[in-house]
Amino acid sequence: MLRQSVGGTVETPDIVRPPAELVAGLAAVGSATASSELSRLGVRNAHIQGPVSATPGKTVAGPALTLQFMPKREDLYQVDEYADPERQLHRHVLYHTQPGDVVVVDARADMGSGVFGEMMLTYFMGRGGAGVVIDGCVRDFGKARQLGIGLWLRGATPNFHTQTDIVPHAVNVPIACGGTVVEPGDIIVADDDGAVVVPIGLAEALLATASEHAAWEEFSRERLAEGGDMRRYYPLSEEARPEYEEWVRARRG
Repeated sequence: MLRQSVGGTVETPDIVRPPAELVAGLAAVGSATASSELSRLGVRNAHIQGPVSATPGKTVAGPALTLQFMPKREDLYQVDEYADPERQLHRHVLYHTQPGDVVVVDARADMGSGVFGEMMLTYFMGRGGAGVVIDGCVRDFGKARQLGIGLWLRGATPNFHTQTDIVPHAVNVPIACGGTVVEPGDIIVADDDGAVVVPIGLAEALLATASEHAAWEEFSRERLAEGGDMRRYYPLSEEARPEYEEWVRARRG
């Protein structure tokens, strides 16, 4: 949450980041496998619905920095955007950026507020940020998608972030983004299929099950491309398992 220090500056909490090898392993899994395997681990729907890929072909995985917006109530929000820019909480979520981080924003599916623009996203890119997932919009979209970071958005708008109906409220707190709970530090896996939230407490178990899933799918894909029987190879049947295990041993050398 936002709080004031003795000196009057804004302070917001950081997140606990997972091991890099865990994040890298989940990046290789992809969102579709992550979603299906999470359902088997008890999380029925981890898909952040609404934001879609605006950078086709881009895949990211990283811990979530979270930003929460609320409806604007003018008696509560009286920030002068230019006189005191440090009071803008959407700046402060970016200040926490470390390489590989993903910023996730509950912008209430609002289509009239550009949460970030080119300059702030350039800063995020320069700090090593991997991508942003916004249940809402950005501005300067044409330039933003040239920065090389991943963008999962509802759309674009020429408006700035507090121009119409919403205002930033809190940084690195639990949020509801696209109908899905995101805790600060959860791992986001995002690609052309969308963005999925991997609860940090399930990340290791997911990686173990998803790695096995990805391996047999690769084997099955090869066999199906060769004209193999789908009833045998997808899903992998018990009859085909010895063949799959031999394939695994051959690949390991």
